[in-house]
Amino acid sequence: MKYIIIILFTLLSTLNLHSQTYEVGAYVGGANIIGDVGRTNYIYPNGLAFGGIAKWNRSDRHSFRASVITTKLQGNDADSHEARRRERGYSFENNLTEFSLGIEYTFWEFNMYSGNRASTPYLYSGVNYLLYDSLRLRQNTGDIIRYGATGDFAIPMVVGFKTTVSTNMIAAFEIGARYTLSDSLDGSVSPNNEFIGAQFGDTNNNDWYVFTGITFTFTFGRQPCYCNF
Repeated sequence: MKYIIIILFTLLSTLNLHSQTYEVGAYVGGANIIGDVGRTNYIYPNGLAFGGIAKWNRSDRHSFRASVITTKLQGNDADSHEARRRERGYSFENNLTEFSLGIEYTFWEFNMYSGNRASTPYLYSGVNYLLYDSLRLRQNTGDIIRYGATGDFAIPMVVGFKTTVSTNMIAAFEIGARYTLSDSLDGSVSPNNEFIGAQFGDTNNNDWYVFTGITFTFTFGRQPCYCNF
């Protein structure tokens, strides 16, 4: 492992340590769902989330950003504060992978070359495509089971804070809610209106899920010139 780290740092050094045109790194954190099963907390990570992230810094105020993050969403009515859900007793697990593309916008200029530590809050939004399990409620047993795979879109709304760790490394903490165009992440509504008799919960509200985590990115590329942006 230490040899891989040494090789990585050597490659980054040869690319140019004093450039922030591009960033590549990792994301790790937790995930929770806001749906019809389990807790109703907006932020309550109960599953591991991890993935990769890349940015193309087009100015010192905004970047094009892409990421792939995977997690296992889970919910259990036994953990809910609502008596009705605890009495119902449903639970589920759902494997989810999101592909995200959008724009990250900083609150003020993020300059790594001033000789001081650079820090700024930021916002991110764009469009997500989700791959996840299709779930169905088995009415005779009350179990929510997997019967296939499906995909859908979501809108990410992320707020974060990032700071420089070194001349070519940036650390960030962020919380991001995703509004999905689906109400089937927890099995409450089956995709394509199948199994209508097995639907439950509030079918007028789509599911949300939230990622809470940190990123570490390394910068590389040519010396940036933002005069055209």
